[in-house]
Amino acid sequence: MQELLRVMRTIDDRIVHELNTTIPTASFVGKVDPGQTCKELYESLMDAHTNRERIIKNCIAQTSSVVKTLREEREKAQDDVALLKQLRKEQTKLKLMQSELNVEEVVNDRSWKVLS
Repeated sequence: MQELLRVMRTIDDRIVHELNTTIPTASFVGKVDPGQTCKELYESLMDAHTNRERIIKNCIAQTSSVVKTLREEREKAQDDVALLKQLRKEQTKLKLMQSELNVEEVVNDRSWKVLS
């Protein structure tokens, strides 16, 4: 998932470059519509943010479900060391995904500030 998010954040990582190539220089003013190009960039950014948030929240929901199931199994079989290890592994994965929501917020805020 981390690699997928990294690839999906490319538009945010390149926002300054995108803006620099979107706003025409004096010699290209008549050839490019900066308003339309900025609108397209805005829409691309919105789509990227929405898709990433949806993916992260779906992963959190799935992993939360797994953690809940493992906790229930753990209550029945408290001596099962393998089950405890699996539960801890899934809990760690859940925490990492939840922290990705915070990262997403920072990335989104930075991009919107640059775009503004």
